[in-house]
Amino acid sequence: MTGLIAGNWKMNGTVASACALAQGILERIAAKPAGSLPDVVLCPPAPLLSVVGGVIADGAVKLGAQDCHPDTKGAHTGDVSAMLLAELGCRYVIVGHSERRADHGETDGLVQRKAAAAQSAGLIPIICVGETEKERDQGVTASVIARQMAGSVPAQSQAATTVIAYEPVWAIGTGRTPTVAEIEDVHSQIRRLFDTAHDHGAELRILYGGSVKGSNASQVLVAKGVNGALVGGASLDLEDFWRIVTAGPI
Repeated sequence: MTGLIAGNWKMNGTVASACALAQGILERIAAKPAGSLPDVVLCPPAPLLSVVGGVIADGAVKLGAQDCHPDTKGAHTGDVSAMLLAELGCRYVIVGHSERRADHGETDGLVQRKAAAAQSAGLIPIICVGETEKERDQGVTASVIARQMAGSVPAQSQAATTVIAYEPVWAIGTGRTPTVAEIEDVHSQIRRLFDTAHDHGAELRILYGGSVKGSNASQVLVAKGVNGALVGGASLDLEDFWRIVTAGPI
């Protein structure tokens, strides 16, 4: 399967910086032989989707959003529907990121509804799961992942229309990363759970997310069962992000 590197810009960027970064990534990918790199997705803040989409239109880079509402329309001030994201040119949307779960109180059930809305709109949801530092220290990582997978992944999900991102909350923005063995254990569990509930788990793309940088990408991406990365802060730096995109193998 083709790997996937997704850049989550979070609440960062201006029109000028977004255009420059997207153009830089697009040009570097265009200079490489077709099929030699993983798929690359850029997920800017919602106000910059059209701007970035215009830069990468018809190129090899795909557009993604950072969130969507489970409804197609309605009185939901400040929210954006998956249907509208698709009209703007998005192919992917992140749902259930730990920052959404923590800052906005998003439950597994809400994440599942968002993922289902994304799939109905023709988008591929990147569904995030992962344990906190306390849960890791308590030794309940496996049960947390099992609960989140059961509650957050829509019943109709297929490997071709779904991406799972394992993001240990304690590693996000801290500079800490799990060991390769720990990453492999969780990715293996996610694949088994998906295969049991939805079939074709071997074909599911599972990303690792949590302080992925150019300096550690090669170690992370070589781990068994890792099909790419969900990149936060490092995706805002062209050189660092490019090191991740080209780190392989995935």
